[in-house]
Amino acid sequence: MESRSAGLEETLGDLPSLLFCKMLRFLKRPLVVTVDINLNLLALTGLGLLTRLWQLSYPRAVVFDEVYYGQYISFYMKRIFFLDDSGPPFGHMLLALGGWLGGFDGNFLWNRIGAEYSSNVPVWSLRLLPALAGALSVPMAYQILLELHSSHFAALGAALLILIENALITQSRLMLLESILIFFNLLAVLSYLKFFNSQTHSPFSVHWWLWLMLTGVSCSCAVGIKYMGIFTYLLVLSVAAVHAWNLIGDQTLSNGGLARITQGQPLEVAYGSQVTLKSVSGKPLPCWLHSHKNTYPMIYENGRGSSHQQQVTCYPFKDINNWWIVKDPGRHQLVVNNPPRPVRHGDIVQLVHGMTTRLLNTHDVAAPLSSRSQEISCYIDYNISMPAQNLWKLDIVNRESNQDTWKTILSEVRFVHVNTSAILKLSGAHLPDWGFRQLEVVGEKLSLGYHESMVWNVEEHRYGKSHEQKDRELELHSPTQLDISKNLSFMARFSELQWKMLTLKNEDLEHQYSSTPLEWLTLDTSIAYWLHPRTSAQIHLLGNIVIWTSASLATVAYTLLFFWYLLRRRRSICDLPEDAWSHWVLAGALCTGGWALNYLPFFLMERMLFLYHYLPALTFQILLLPIVLQHASERLCRSPLQKNVFSALVVAWYSSACHVSNMLRPLTYGDTSLSPGELQALRWKDSWDILIRKS
Repeated sequence: MESRSAGLEETLGDLPSLLFCKMLRFLKRPLVVTVDINLNLLALTGLGLLTRLWQLSYPRAVVFDEVYYGQYISFYMKRIFFLDDSGPPFGHMLLALGGWLGGFDGNFLWNRIGAEYSSNVPVWSLRLLPALAGALSVPMAYQILLELHSSHFAALGAALLILIENALITQSRLMLLESILIFFNLLAVLSYLKFFNSQTHSPFSVHWWLWLMLTGVSCSCAVGIKYMGIFTYLLVLSVAAVHAWNLIGDQTLSNGGLARITQGQPLEVAYGSQVTLKSVSGKPLPCWLHSHKNTYPMIYENGRGSSHQQQVTCYPFKDINNWWIVKDPGRHQLVVNNPPRPVRHGDIVQLVHGMTTRLLNTHDVAAPLSSRSQEISCYIDYNISMPAQNLWKLDIVNRESNQDTWKTILSEVRFVHVNTSAILKLSGAHLPDWGFRQLEVVGEKLSLGYHESMVWNVEEHRYGKSHEQKDRELELHSPTQLDISKNLSFMARFSELQWKMLTLKNEDLEHQYSSTPLEWLTLDTSIAYWLHPRTSAQIHLLGNIVIWTSASLATVAYTLLFFWYLLRRRRSICDLPEDAWSHWVLAGALCTGGWALNYLPFFLMERMLFLYHYLPALTFQILLLPIVLQHASERLCRSPLQKNVFSALVVAWYSSACHVSNMLRPLTYGDTSLSPGELQALRWKDSWDILIRKS
């Protein structure tokens, strides 16, 4: 025992010297860090920043739609609430972030296009985020094509086309939203492709989860910037649905389901349950059965009398007075037994208003506005020979059997009055001021068949535990156990806000620069964004006609080739190996699908449309163009001579695109004053509205 202790002490004593020797050997070797740097990606990022950030503060004047977005930014800077019809607020918030970073105080009168910015307006900062989004879209195009298994040449070609496209440059150098939308569109596609490709070699890894979450975040940001972002969301969702088809049978994946919806609250309604009852119809507004201490007026405006009982309405907001207690008519208690006694189809119940403890009632008294229907009230005993009639039969209309129990959210129920057979119904009429403009609820006597206005379901639900009224009121004020109840309430308000923004203004006005979707394909339209007050320098939203035409032709070529290959595969003739065919289909689904989803819906929209609405669709077309060219070179050119000739044609074509981009540069940046003759020479189409000053 002593020898072992001595050996341990000797080892501990030598420990510092051993560590010193190891450190000495480590220092004798060089410290090497290996980093992989994609010079193509680095160069493309630099070029993107150069083309988008160069002289970003020029012109120091309001350019086209900056007059509108600037007003929103000023509102944010001054903490003024506003509601506009241009779409969701996230894009405006990003522009306002640029103003906040630049110290903008919001004091500028955005009253006209061309107005000179005052010294307190940080123009460079306000235009920074759109410019950065446009610049970063260039390297992202490169990465997307690499993830689609295209060659580095094709990926480089796609990025360079995005880099030199004049309309994309113009739109990203101004305080506008399209470049930010395109950035998140591309980020969503890139993130999904990286997620999908990591599925094959490292599923459920850190990178797998990272790209999956980034896909969702990018789609959300795209939708939050403009409603057009929903098209890219649908694109990614559709492709993901196809990819997920083979994973449906995987039993290791979570199935979700009803438990997620009703988490934290009882599923079955029992005697003593506290519930809120929402009208299934949701028309004219989503609302909940409601009562309050106020009574119906004794005499209505038309001279007709009422019962002067407590008002019952349908209220379109969450409120403590929306809570009702399901009571057993044969018992006095308002709490749930242990075990709970579930309420079933056909049971007779009473509905007790939680805050006033009065029972839901109807009788042979005309409703306030719907005179042919019965008044619904909460019964007050005035001792005037008007007895209570507060028994209701539960009718579960979507039941599977007569023994079905009343369930939270799932069950759609009708309440049939026992004495008169009237059915509790939302009439939808707005009560006068004495009813606080809430919605009228009636007893419908002529109740033939099913109608949504007669149907209710339980949205919030808890088991009542308090016997005393004061304790019960505290219980009603407390939140339900449902973890996502706040989210549901927020989503209701969020949906209402989106609908308000969609329907705020009816755009039936004409605009000088509005256009039709057909004009975008052939670039038969342009928009004059800004004209120098003294010279002929001007900025136009004008696309590179070589790129636009080629992109449209590439879309047609891909579609024809796809159906040709598909027809031959039906005849068991496989022109492409399975891997190449899968890559070809995926590229087309994302690029052609992205173009179609971001373009075709505009034919159905009854609103003013402008050329910049086409830019997200154009971006997807540009991504497809090098893919088609690479496919033609590798698969359709049989001999080396054909490949060499085709390569020479591609070089000539790209040179012409660069030449057109350079020719249109004065109209892209607006920093060069051209003579009337030079401006006329750039008017390649009569429909291009290039401004020429008269001398």
